[in-house]
Amino acid sequence: MLQFVRFVATRAVMALTTLVIVSLVVFTLMELVPGDCAERYLAFKNTQGSGISQADIEIERQRLGLDRPFIERWAKWIVGAFQGDFGDSCILRVDIAQLLGTKFWLSLAICLSSLTLAYAIAIPVGIYSAASNNAWLNNSLKFISYFGLAMPNFLLALMIMLASTIWFGETLTGLFSPEYRDAPWTWAKFRDLLSHAWLPIFILGWSATAFALQTVRALMSDEIGKLYVTAAAARGVSGRRLLWRYPARHALGPIVNSLGFDLNRIFNELPIVALILVLTDAGALLIEALARSNDQQLAGAIIFLLTASIVTLNFLTDVLLAVLDPRVRKSIMR
Repeated sequence: MLQFVRFVATRAVMALTTLVIVSLVVFTLMELVPGDCAERYLAFKNTQGSGISQADIEIERQRLGLDRPFIERWAKWIVGAFQGDFGDSCILRVDIAQLLGTKFWLSLAICLSSLTLAYAIAIPVGIYSAASNNAWLNNSLKFISYFGLAMPNFLLALMIMLASTIWFGETLTGLFSPEYRDAPWTWAKFRDLLSHAWLPIFILGWSATAFALQTVRALMSDEIGKLYVTAAAARGVSGRRLLWRYPARHALGPIVNSLGFDLNRIFNELPIVALILVLTDAGALLIEALARSNDQQLAGAIIFLLTASIVTLNFLTDVLLAVLDPRVRKSIMR
């Protein structure tokens, strides 16, 4: 028990250290963008006809604390980030926490649901495919997985929208119906969200399922041929009990360990899908902040929150692996 507690504590410290390092990288990239927040905001005001002088820029820079040392500004930013306070948007001049609201958590829920869907399909199908000698089944699954990897998510989204528009007269865009978009959360609004969210979940889970299916099948095929499985079969263990107790238990370790990577890959695909499906979520806000408004404060907040989610998921998967496999928690002592 003490060894397990030490393992969890060590992993927690490593996760916290990773977040601090990532925050420094994100903040540094925000600072490296040409022109600081005061200049970008006042340049934006200039485009609207406001006459801005250099003195105005200096006053705004002092108001925002941009005249203070880099380390001091980063320390203030990271302390606020851990408290959920990212300051104001550089261009919109709105509190970022208020601007994001539930949008980031909706985006994270969609990505996690896509990940859950992918593995709910890939794990049992991949295990069965690796254990089966049915050539037709294996070739069909290979074709499906290759097709899933070859077809981009945005193309699938466009195809579904086009088919829905032609056959049903409905574009399937957005996460809410117009009457629920700005309404407070109720059970009816949640049901309305579920009626719309299935499409981005399916689209984002499309390639994730194909990738996970190939991974599970490859790992299972490698484990099934090992001597310990043959020895278990010789002792009379067979069927599902043999598969789940021996090769599957060892093959799924790398799968669990890659959940954070897969979540990151799904979120990377979310902004393009969000633009196509007109989703007002964090993915769309990230595209807006990076490509249109150059609002690095907003973009940095979204990237940090995503990184924190991935680091947290990796920490939880490490703990889960330590529970399932004692060798994992012993490895930290080496």
